[in-house]
Amino acid sequence: MKKRALAVAVAVAALAPVVSSCSIINPPDLVIYNAQHEELMNEIVPIFEEQTGLDVELRNGKDLELANQIVAEGDDSPADVFLTENSPAMSIVDNAGLFTPVSEEATAPIPDDYVPSSGNWTGILARSTVLMYNTSLTEADMPDSILDLAEPEWAGRIGFSPTGADFQAIVSAVLETEGEDATREWLAGIAENGTVLDNNLVVMQAANEGDIEVGIAYHYYWYRDQKESGENSDNVALHFFGDQDPGAFVSISGAGALASSEHPGNAQRFIEFLTSTEGQQAMADSYALEYPLNPDATLDPEVKPFDSLEPPAVDPAKLNGPQVTELMTEAGLL
Repeated sequence: MKKRALAVAVAVAALAPVVSSCSIINPPDLVIYNAQHEELMNEIVPIFEEQTGLDVELRNGKDLELANQIVAEGDDSPADVFLTENSPAMSIVDNAGLFTPVSEEATAPIPDDYVPSSGNWTGILARSTVLMYNTSLTEADMPDSILDLAEPEWAGRIGFSPTGADFQAIVSAVLETEGEDATREWLAGIAENGTVLDNNLVVMQAANEGDIEVGIAYHYYWYRDQKESGENSDNVALHFFGDQDPGAFVSISGAGALASSEHPGNAQRFIEFLTSTEGQQAMADSYALEYPLNPDATLDPEVKPFDSLEPPAVDPAKLNGPQVTELMTEAGLL
């Protein structure tokens, strides 16, 4: 039996990805655990590599998946930098004490509202919560608050994708601004009223086809589709909440350097590039259509201006992913 177990172990080792052996022979100058859009980082990382001469390895995954992987790896994590789409995953790593403070050069271009109070990571991009509504409705038909979607009048009319990190970040904002009891009540209401869909693109498509009247998502899905063809969005309009309503929440993508990094200087250098005017403008000019946070970078003028948004004041460090998961599970959404 021992010989058989050894043979199995050798066989599994032989099947390890070639990239791992290549990384050992020619180790990269920087390893990034990337939960931001892979297509976006495939545009941005080569610019950094060309500028610095450094070799970067991207390991792509999802927000909470990679956050939990980093926590499990602890000080043995090969990651130098962690990037996310939404900030609750950053808080998971930060609360585990695995980040080192980002440099002042990295945070200086970013408004204080989008740098967590811990100072251990920084926002790099933002996306606004919106209601996508079928154009059989009008702006006047939209609710005053996202909380109103839990009311009986919206039964059978709404759609959302609860399993994604995007929606869970929105719930985090409701929790932070309204408290646990109100969040529990809101989740129960939208679970009763709503249709659960696979992702935000499907939410937009469902609104476009009239299968739902309104869908909860982020702004950039609609702007991207309009820029490309409009095939999935020509019958959809966007409603932006205001007055610091939780439905006006602006979620930020984060970047942090791991305290265990073997390349701490390179890690800080990459984050500084992401927040620099050059890096921010490169991301603004990409397909993503997310808001740059450095005021010196500008986004496509057809996108609603960032300074016209009216989001609630939320410390990104306080957005609680694990508690949100518990509440959504209790509501039957996970």
